[in-house]
Amino acid sequence: MVSMNVTISSVIFVLTFISSVSIAAATASSALLSDDGLKNDLFPEILRDEAVARLYELGKVSDADGYLERTFLSPASIRAGNLIRTWMEDAGLTTWMDGLGNVHGRIQPPNASNKALLLGSHLDTVVDAGMFDGALGVISAISALKVLNVTGRSRHLKHPVEVIAFCDEEGVRFQSTFLGSAAIAGVLPVSTLQVSDKSGLTVQNVLKENLIDTTEENLSQLKYEADSVLGYVEVHIEQGPVLEAVGLPLAVVKGIAGQTRIKLTVRGSQGHAGTVPMSMRQDPMVAAAELIVSLESLCKRPQDYISSNGPDGQCNAFSIKSIAGSLVCTVGEISTWPSASNVIPGQASTQIPLVSFTIDIRTIDDIGREAIIYELSNQMDTICDRRSVSCIMERKHDANAVSCDAGLNSQLKSAAYAAIKRMTGEDIGDVPVLMSGAGHDAMAMSHLTKIGMLFVRCRGGISHSPEEHVLEDDVWAAGLAIHAFLDTNLLYSIRDGLQGVSKLLSTLTNSIILILVLSSLVEIRLRLCRVFSSDSEELLEDDSLNFSDFSSVFHGDSVQYLTGFGDQCRDWFNVQDLIR
Repeated sequence: MVSMNVTISSVIFVLTFISSVSIAAATASSALLSDDGLKNDLFPEILRDEAVARLYELGKVSDADGYLERTFLSPASIRAGNLIRTWMEDAGLTTWMDGLGNVHGRIQPPNASNKALLLGSHLDTVVDAGMFDGALGVISAISALKVLNVTGRSRHLKHPVEVIAFCDEEGVRFQSTFLGSAAIAGVLPVSTLQVSDKSGLTVQNVLKENLIDTTEENLSQLKYEADSVLGYVEVHIEQGPVLEAVGLPLAVVKGIAGQTRIKLTVRGSQGHAGTVPMSMRQDPMVAAAELIVSLESLCKRPQDYISSNGPDGQCNAFSIKSIAGSLVCTVGEISTWPSASNVIPGQASTQIPLVSFTIDIRTIDDIGREAIIYELSNQMDTICDRRSVSCIMERKHDANAVSCDAGLNSQLKSAAYAAIKRMTGEDIGDVPVLMSGAGHDAMAMSHLTKIGMLFVRCRGGISHSPEEHVLEDDVWAAGLAIHAFLDTNLLYSIRDGLQGVSKLLSTLTNSIILILVLSSLVEIRLRLCRVFSSDSEELLEDDSLNFSDFSSVFHGDSVQYLTGFGDQCRDWFNVQDLIR
C-alpha cells in the first residue's frame, strides 16, 4: 500500500512538472508570436545600405552612353545577369542561367518540402529608363535571403526559396512582353523564337549568339511544374502617385489590370492643303482626332456610355462601378502619310495607312474592358461614316486581369505592417491595397501558381524615366517586409519548436494519466484477488454453505461470477509467480 502511495505521489510530481513546462512553452510561443517578440535588429547595413548601393551599381550597366538601356540578352543584359549571380552567391544561393536567359538563385535547405517559393522581377529596362523598375524586386529578394543566411536561419526554411531575374518583361527588343516569365509558366508560344527585332535577328538567333541552344523542341523544358511551386511573390515600384499621397512606403496589390492594345487605321482622300474646300474633304486626320477625343470622354465617364445593353448584356451595375474606378485609356503613338505640312493625309497606296494610332485600354474588370471596346467600335463606325472615311480596328494584344491570392495578400499585408511599425515605431493602421494598372511578370506567373505583390512608393509616381526614384528608407522597408514574410511564414522557428514541445507534453500528460488510471484498476484487482485467494477461497469451498442463502444479495449470475473470479485469481497469481 505504501509502494502504491509512493508511485502515485511520484506520478503526480511528474505531471505537475510536465504541466509547468507545457505552460511555459505555450507562453513563450505566444510571446514570440506577438509584436514584442520580434527581433530588434532591422539589418540596415544589408537591407538598405548594401541594397541601395547595388541598385545604383546595376543602374550603370547599360548598352547606351548617357542613359540606361538593357534589352533582351544585349551585352549589358549579360553583364547585369552576371553581376546579379555574384550577389545571389554572396547570399548563399546556388545560381544558373536557363535556356532563355533568366538568372536563377536558389537556396535548398535540408529536410525542406519540394515546393519552392519563387521571388523575383525583371532585369531588362525600357529605353532611357529609371534604375528601380524591375531591379528593386530582384535586389530586395536577394537582400532578405542574405539576412537569413548570415544569421544562420536559412537552414530552418520549410521550403526552398528561389529568386529569378527575368530576362525580358518590357518587350522593347522583340515587342513581346514577359518572354522570361512566360517560358517559366509554360505559356510562351514556340513561334516566339522566330520573332525578329529591328535588325532582323530572331529570338533564336540571339540565343545562339549567347551560346544558348534553345529550340522549338526543347523550349518546353523551361516550364516549371505547378506541383513544384508554392507561390510567386514580386516586389515592384508602384509606378503611380497613390503611396506618396497617403504618406506610406508599402502597399499590397489586389490585382493586375487586364489590357487590350488596338491599332486603329483611318483612310481618307489625299489632297492639296490649299485647294480642297473644307466641306468636300475626306480628312482622316480630323477623323482620327475626333476618335481620340471621343475615346477620352468614354474612358473618363464610362457610366454615361455603357449599360447592361452592352455585348451579350453582361455589363451589370457592379461592373460599371468597377470600370469607373480602374479604367485607363491611352493613345501612345500616331503616324501619318505623307506627313507633309501642305498635304491632306490621303491614300497614295493601298499598302500605306494614312493615319493610324495605337490605343491601350486597361481595367481590372475584363467584362467591362470588352464593353468599352464594343462602345468604341460603335463610336468609330458613327464618326467614320459621317466623315466619309474608312476605319479599321485591329486588336494587337489581349491579357486578362489577374487577381492576387487572398492568402498571400494577407501574409504580405502583415509583413508590410510589421516592417513599417518596426522602422517607425508607429501604428499605421491598415496597409493600403491597390490595383496595378501596369503589367508585371506576376501576370505570366499566375498561369503557373498563386501570386502576391508588394508595391513600393516612388517619387511623384514617375517611372520609365531617369527621374524614377525610391527613397533609401523605402528600399529598406521593402527588404524588411520580404524578410518578415519569409521569417513568419517559411521558417521553422523557436516558436514552432516550443509549440511542438507544448503539444508533445500535453500528449505525454494525457498518456501518464491514462496509465495511472489503468495502474489503479490493476491495484484494485490485485487486492481483490488477495482476498479471494485466501479467506474467500475457503469460503467458496465450504460445503456447509448454501449459496442460495446469498440470493437476497446476489443474483445467480453474480454468484457464478464470484466463483469464476476466484478461478481467475488463481490463474493471475500463477502468472505473477512465473514473472517473479
